[in-house]
Amino acid sequence: MRIGELAARSGVSVRALRYYEEQGLLDANRSDSGQRHYPEPAADRVHLIQMLYAAGLSSRTIAELLPCVEAKVSTPESRARLAAERERIDAQIAALTRTRDRLDMVIALTEIPENGCAWIADRDVAAEASHSVTH
Repeated sequence: MRIGELAARSGVSVRALRYYEEQGLLDANRSDSGQRHYPEPAADRVHLIQMLYAAGLSSRTIAELLPCVEAKVSTPESRARLAAERERIDAQIAALTRTRDRLDMVIALTEIPENGCAWIADRDVAAEASHSVTH
C-alpha cells in the first residue's frame, strides 16, 4: 500500500510515517520512481508504535523494544528497559506534582488581599517557585 493509504488506515499523518521510517521504526519498499510501498501488516505496526509513544516512550526506546515486541519475547533486558522508563515517568510525575503544589501555595497566598501578589512567607518556597518558573 502507498503512504497515503497507510496514513488513512492508521489515522496518522504522512509526515509521521516518514518520521517513523527515518527512526527505523517502519520499513517501506521503494518503487523505481521512489514511491514508498508498505506491506499489509504496516498498519498494525503503526498502531503499535502509536501505543508505545502514548505510553511515554521515545522513538529510540521504541526502536530498541520493537524486536522483542514483534517476536513476543520478554527478555530481562527489555523488562529492565521498560522498568527504567517507568521510573523516569514517575520522576516526572513527582516533579510536576511538586510544581503544582507550589503553584497551589502561591494561589492560596494571593487569595488573601492583604498579602498582595508578591508576598510569599517561606523563602525556600519562593526560591523554588522562581526556579520552576524559569526552568
